[in-house]
Amino acid sequence: MQNIRTDPSVQTNAAASATSAVRIRGLVKTFGDYTAVNHIDLDIRRGEIFGVLGPNGAGKTTMINMLATLLAIDDGHAEIFGVDVAREPHKIRQLIGVTGQYASVDEKLTGRENLQLIARLQGLSRTAARSVAVELLEEFGLGAAADKPLSTFSGGMRRRLDLAASLITRPPLIFLDEPTTGLDPRTRNQMWETIRNLVAGGVTVLLTTQYLEEADQLADRIAVIDRGQIVAQGTPGELKASIGGSSLQLILGDAGDEDRARAVISELFAGDVVHVPDPGAITVSLQVASDAATVLLALRDHSIDVSSIKVQEPSLDDVFLTITGETATEPSPTDASREEISA
Repeated sequence: MQNIRTDPSVQTNAAASATSAVRIRGLVKTFGDYTAVNHIDLDIRRGEIFGVLGPNGAGKTTMINMLATLLAIDDGHAEIFGVDVAREPHKIRQLIGVTGQYASVDEKLTGRENLQLIARLQGLSRTAARSVAVELLEEFGLGAAADKPLSTFSGGMRRRLDLAASLITRPPLIFLDEPTTGLDPRTRNQMWETIRNLVAGGVTVLLTTQYLEEADQLADRIAVIDRGQIVAQGTPGELKASIGGSSLQLILGDAGDEDRARAVISELFAGDVVHVPDPGAITVSLQVASDAATVLLALRDHSIDVSSIKVQEPSLDDVFLTITGETATEPSPTDASREEISA
């Protein structure tokens, strides 16, 4: 009996496909002389929420549009659940749902009519379309408004209807491209809960967002994209830890002790910078959180009273600023238009 040896690379690729929802290698997209996506490598595991952060025009939406078969891939390779995006786009469209930055529902139809229309366009029979519309309207808390015109829907209701529309065929992978843009905090929290429920039901989510709190709250792992390249990747905790330790924020009982306190702390940490934003308030950079106890004991030994303490971890805002050199802000109309054009 002849022994057949399998190429190790084939075995590796098969194993990766079994655990990966999305697998990208060397992905490139150019528009003339402008490179929007520049040799991106990425693996997204099944059943996770993967967040993508980046400044306006960084290439986030362009990358999603390529994965969703809305843009051709200029170079590189992308697979979704083992299916080649470039070679089998029709299969890919059966595996994904896409919710963009703006609701894609028809203003002239009711919520029920919107979902039934989209279901019919996706090949469902009239009976199946009616059934799935009822199911999704109830699941997304829109049952009471099902037959009302969309002109009566709030922004949050429209976003939920848009997300419901992307789930008509129950795809295993959902692309959420800034799904809560423009929503108030309460409605945003409702959308977060909806997204968590999707993942609990077995869906994988690729999320792009301008809200760093959103990524921190939802994402299992995050990639930061800048100028078309991934410049950092990891869990929110790993990204925060990568830019340094925590900070100890102190308010002294007597503001007159400020100079003595600064001298004590500077001696402890061999000249580490001690920031003094307000009289009687001191912020100390810590290598590890346990250094806070060392500081407090030293101040006590020098009879320096502390009235308030707080240990503050780095935020994703700090990570974003450190890595990209920019603060994370909501897109301006000019920036949003630029990314749409580049997409």
